[in-house]
Amino acid sequence: MTPQSPRKPNHDQPPRKPRLGPRPQPVSSPGTVACSGCQRRFVKSRFDAALRVCPACNHHNRLPALMRVRNILDAESYAPLPTPAGERDPLSFDDGMPYRTRLEHERTSKQVDEVFHAATGTINGIPAAVAAMEFSFFGGSLGEAAGLQFLTVCKAAVQRGLPLVCFCSSGGARMQEGLVSLMQMARCTAAVSLLADASLPYMTILCDPCFGGVSASFAAQADIILAEPHARIGFAGGRVIEQASHGKLPAGFQTAEFILEHGMVDMICERKEIKSVVATLLGALEQEGHARSS
Repeated sequence: MTPQSPRKPNHDQPPRKPRLGPRPQPVSSPGTVACSGCQRRFVKSRFDAALRVCPACNHHNRLPALMRVRNILDAESYAPLPTPAGERDPLSFDDGMPYRTRLEHERTSKQVDEVFHAATGTINGIPAAVAAMEFSFFGGSLGEAAGLQFLTVCKAAVQRGLPLVCFCSSGGARMQEGLVSLMQMARCTAAVSLLADASLPYMTILCDPCFGGVSASFAAQADIILAEPHARIGFAGGRVIEQASHGKLPAGFQTAEFILEHGMVDMICERKEIKSVVATLLGALEQEGHARSS
């Protein structure tokens, strides 16, 4: 039996990849959260204490409405402001799950009744009313109940003679309510006029993201408009605009820094500095109001 000659390597074929077993998936450590900007993980309690601003990349992660309101108000002054939560379903909307059922599911899972959370109190000793939008609830969309909530907050501010500070974060109109949702732009605009008629300051802080009917109405109608760093702000989305205009959008389009350059906001403010900046501005407006009345 003749011995076989060794097989010559075929350099024309690519080398075989070694067979690997199932790759282990990274497991999140309990009690930690990841930054949505750089994906680094942090202890949740410390991350919340830093107002969910990443210490590594300075990305301003989304913040619940309740945390925003509690953070800007002096702790001993916080007093929740009751706001109605409607049940109306004007279109009997059903996208595989009835709108009423979806509403109940969102309220149970998110532990909030509607988009707005509001309270009264003091900001570094200055009395004020504060409202914030909960983006995790239907994307902060503006429906009939949310419009009524904003109107209620404005009326309460006027009745108590308080300036209003509003954190705006929304994807726009709530599609499940159709035309009724679009009508809330007019309702909220009328609510802002109540503050103007009473000569009360109105200030907004635009957070990521702020789009649609919210950015086109009460978010942009304030006496002073602040924005968080790198917040995405606009009306329609960038891809929609590119498809409609058949053009390339400039770099940084619809970011807080871009619209600051074009005069849509007055100032970009780090989250940790918002309270002191708002208090300073409210104090200046209060002094100006006293000077005018005298």
